[in-house]
Amino acid sequence: MSRQDSAGAVGASGAAPADDRVGLPAPSPYLRTAPLAAGDTVRLIAPSGPTDEESLQRAIAQLESWGLTVVPGENIRGRHPRVTYLAGTDAERRSDLVDAWCDPDTDAVIALRGGFGAMRLVDGIDFDLMRRHMLRRDGRPKLLTGSSDITALHQAWEHYLGVATLFCPMVGNDPFKTSTVVPDEVASWLFQPWGGRELGFPADISSGAAAAASADDNRSPSDISDAEKSPKATNFLPDTAADDAALPLSRAQTLVPGSTKGRLGGGNLSLIAAGMGSPELIDVRERRERRGPSILMLEDVDEELYRLDNLMVQLVRGGWFTSADAVVLGSWQDCAPVHEVEALMIDYLGGLGIPIVSEMGFGHDPDAPSAPLGVDVTLEAEPGERPRLWVDRAAGQA
Repeated sequence: MSRQDSAGAVGASGAAPADDRVGLPAPSPYLRTAPLAAGDTVRLIAPSGPTDEESLQRAIAQLESWGLTVVPGENIRGRHPRVTYLAGTDAERRSDLVDAWCDPDTDAVIALRGGFGAMRLVDGIDFDLMRRHMLRRDGRPKLLTGSSDITALHQAWEHYLGVATLFCPMVGNDPFKTSTVVPDEVASWLFQPWGGRELGFPADISSGAAAAASADDNRSPSDISDAEKSPKATNFLPDTAADDAALPLSRAQTLVPGSTKGRLGGGNLSLIAAGMGSPELIDVRERRERRGPSILMLEDVDEELYRLDNLMVQLVRGGWFTSADAVVLGSWQDCAPVHEVEALMIDYLGGLGIPIVSEMGFGHDPDAPSAPLGVDVTLEAEPGERPRLWVDRAAGQA
């Protein structure tokens, strides 16, 4: 029996009532302290699509190579009895998610892969129970990681629990097998503090070094001296010292210039549009007034231009962008050409009077960088300059 079953029945929606959600989240302790350390316990689950044994074993080996203790979900090898795109029934996948989060030994819950199905779990979760079990033994909140379809869980965690989460490539997917940079980049967000770190691909090798150095000493990237900008320090350089020419470099462009600060949110465009009208997003028009400035991130994969157009109509009509002080566009892998996507975004967002930047890489890029959600970030997108985005330091950080 799962912890959720033993807790008793939940309400009709399965979620905590809207007026029971947390208020303005406190700054994440992960601005100052690394989320994980060798010896920590992570629960590996499949809340969306199914996996194969090779991918599962590779994912476990990757996490163990970082010194983590890995506990796979009971149903991680599950298959839905009727459809092929779900890793087990909703009840099985939800049970693994709830049990993983509520386990007192859990330090992080790591999604094996995306696909489809995470949003189907949310209405059956008792978030009162999740809130009571959301702290690790050291008093810091547990960490949820994943991207793509896991956007639905990021939204729910932000709304009901008020904790920061990590939007990052997932250990069961191809980038952990094919990319020369993804494993080390994800590890850097798991095993280093977040405050002061630059997001996205480096503009060049030396700027990547500046981002890594800033993470170590909590300075912003612009404060790092030229002497410290060694290629060996870059976040994107694997331990195997791959050729510098193989490292991904920034393609980021400023579509509408400006600079601002705000809490980073968003994720996969399709999942956000699908969530419009849900308890997690029903109050989106009032969100900025209640929670302050926000910077919203969007990305997607395998969507034709007319589909992206339709998804943007949903978000605009639903008022999602009324809470935005800036929009950061990630990757559009296997979608329409980037210049067509950018033109579409300007059609919908260009008149909002807020900064808009493109090609920051988050999402489904083969070398996609990670992004912590629910933390305050600063965007600098001045005319004629490459835009830069970094995590703000916690108050009092040197």
